[in-house]
Amino acid sequence: MAIGVIASCKKEKHNPAPVLAATRRIRFILYTNKDFSTVEDSITFSLHIANKNRAFGFDSVVARMKVKDIPHKVNELVFERTAPLDTTVLTAGFYYTIKNVGMSWHLDTVGSNERFKVIEYPFE
Repeated sequence: MAIGVIASCKKEKHNPAPVLAATRRIRFILYTNKDFSTVEDSITFSLHIANKNRAFGFDSVVARMKVKDIPHKVNELVFERTAPLDTTVLTAGFYYTIKNVGMSWHLDTVGSNERFKVIEYPFE
């Protein structure tokens, strides 16, 4: 008597891990060293990241407060964003608008070879 054994092999397909695009991280730090305790004006801060060809869509409001409420260094506001790692130099920083006063900014550059940049802004 012959006994036959049939075995079945099932190949599992392993999908490769997705390739993540190389990015640059930019950390934005906002605080003040001044005493604005009597300034009741409203201020709105936005983050900005762009190269010479386009903005990367981060020009959104990140903080809306009264000038007197801008924190000091020990309570700094920290935001982190990413941008594509390519061969372009970026401009990054804060835009801010003080209601009934005007708009201004604090901008810095992020070199094409910089993978991490800290932009610290002590508001004055």
